[in-house]
Amino acid sequence: MNKKQKYQYVIEYFQEQIPIAETELIYDSPYQLLVAVILSAQCTDKRVNLTTPAIFKKYSTPEKLAKANFDDLFSLIKSISYPNNKTKHLIGMATMLVQKFNGTIPMTVTELIQLPGVGRKTANVITSVVDEQPNMAVDTHVFRVSKRIGLVSEKATTTLAVEKELVKNIPPDLIYKAHHWLILHGRYTCIARKPKCNICGLTDVCNYYHKVVMQQ
Repeated sequence: MNKKQKYQYVIEYFQEQIPIAETELIYDSPYQLLVAVILSAQCTDKRVNLTTPAIFKKYSTPEKLAKANFDDLFSLIKSISYPNNKTKHLIGMATMLVQKFNGTIPMTVTELIQLPGVGRKTANVITSVVDEQPNMAVDTHVFRVSKRIGLVSEKATTTLAVEKELVKNIPPDLIYKAHHWLILHGRYTCIARKPKCNICGLTDVCNYYHKVVMQQ
């Protein structure tokens, strides 16, 4: 099976098994999603979803968040990983949104990465989730799953390299959805320490299964 056939197999599997693939972060606007994604770095979506309602209630707009008192905002996110840095990032992000973008979330990766706390991965998430742009955010789940299955080469050792290979081989209109397919598969089936190969429907084409699991 060549790479094109492998991608087709994997895509067809996910289209059947996870026809509706979307973020598990709870939000009502691009602004709320941006706040949630910044908070989600090295933190679970479940924990973020428990934290954001109080933030969204008190700081319902970028203008209000830009004027937030550090200690007040910190008290709301102290249960999140790296609360000190994320408090600074949120206030800085909101301040720039107001000053440079009139309080509106920009929809290009180039503009988004100018915001404090927003790297390429976060920018890809925002543009793909909100606008269904063909951008692939590579987090730990996407990196692990794509490498294990063999969707990307062994030479792809960085998140950017993995991103480029996935974008090159997945149809543009499916990239935004494929991001969630790979995340959900990594979160619930192809987990880091002990993947649940016994319930996975991709073992026929998975490099990890044939090279590691079958050799045990």
